Amino acid sequence: MTRTGPSSRLLMVMPYSQFVRKAAEAGFEVWAIWDPSLREQKYLDEVAEHARELLLTDFGDEAGLRALIAETVRAHGIGTVLHLGAEESMPPAVAEAEELGVSPNPASAVAALNDKAAMRALLAAHGLSPVRSEVAGGVDEVAAAVARLPLPVVVKPARASGSRGVALIRDADDLQEWTARVTEAALAGPYLVEEFLQGPEFSVETLSSGGEHHVIGITAKRTTGAPFFVETSHIHPAPLRPEERAALHAVVIGLLDLAGYRFGPAHTEVVLTARGPRIVESQTRLGGDRIPLLIESASDYDIEAAIFRTLAGEPVEPPQPRHTASVGFFFLPAGRLESVAGLDAIRALPYVQALHFPFSPGDELPRTTNSFTRHGYVVVDAESPAEADARIARVRGLLGADVREVSLAAPKGAHR
Repeated sequence: MTRTGPSSRLLMVMPYSQFVRKAAEAGFEVWAIWDPSLREQKYLDEVAEHARELLLTDFGDEAGLRALIAETVRAHGIGTVLHLGAEESMPPAVAEAEELGVSPNPASAVAALNDKAAMRALLAAHGLSPVRSEVAGGVDEVAAAVARLPLPVVVKPARASGSRGVALIRDADDLQEWTARVTEAALAGPYLVEEFLQGPEFSVETLSSGGEHHVIGITAKRTTGAPFFVETSHIHPAPLRPEERAALHAVVIGLLDLAGYRFGPAHTEVVLTARGPRIVESQTRLGGDRIPLLIESASDYDIEAAIFRTLAGEPVEPPQPRHTASVGFFFLPAGRLESVAGLDAIRALPYVQALHFPFSPGDELPRTTNSFTRHGYVVVDAESPAEADARIARVRGLLGADVREVSLAAPKGAHR
């Protein structure tokens, strides 16, 4: 389909290569902005392949990014500016787009959802998903906030992602370990200190159009638990009773309404506690950890393509899952990878949809402390969650990685 006029001209900031391709397939003329320090040239070439123009800038230079957006919108009569990438560079991009009148969302909505502290304050102000919490401006203020709340508590940077800087604080030793970790990683505040939510965890994917929010799917989430809460696997669709599903729908749609979110995907994490669903966090983007592929494998629904069909005016039609899909992550010891075997055997399995193992012999495997330091993943399809678990276990058993482990001193006070 070919579209004409300003409404067909789309500027995307930090678009993944498949986004540009799928936007073009939906009939849009696409301009793309990327920071070349974040991706290798081969990837940028893939982005450029389906774009009218690829523009490069430093996302850390907010004034420069805003100026490039304004210049491109005015030079080409851009009708819409979208940022569907990482949250860090969203604020200046959405603010500039709103000022130019080409943002489908108010900047306030994006800020309210992406900033964990702002989201918690918004929910508290309206009595939705109540969670005891405090905001601490700096590391030195976290200890005082911890002292005022019943232990255990969770502490995390308000604007970080991928489980970075998340910890369960049960005592002074945990607090000391967390302080050392976020200081070393330069994870700046503000920090959110809140009660520890206990119960099964879920990711809720939505697609909004004209302020109406559609739940596309719910994914069950498993983590390592304390101290780092790194995701180990996901099952889609989540096995839920109808009343549980309805409760998750209601709390997520309630949050999106309160934030004033108008258009696009959102990824919201929720814990189903004994007191009802409690929102952990939300982002104005698609879920990571290959959740879009899980939805497509289980339902034949391409949520990425649906974003651009929706932008073009088509109605949102949530899918009905036909079977189960799961992603399982690899967790290997930290150290030097001496050899790896089994990858071809894994790829040959008929139920394997994707395999990612980005290491070769000689590489150093990091210690896993967040989503970015896991050691790869496999995506499988199955007829049930139990079968998916069995298939993930088989794949993990086939992965033969010989690692020369390094001796890692445990951080002072860390709990194993």
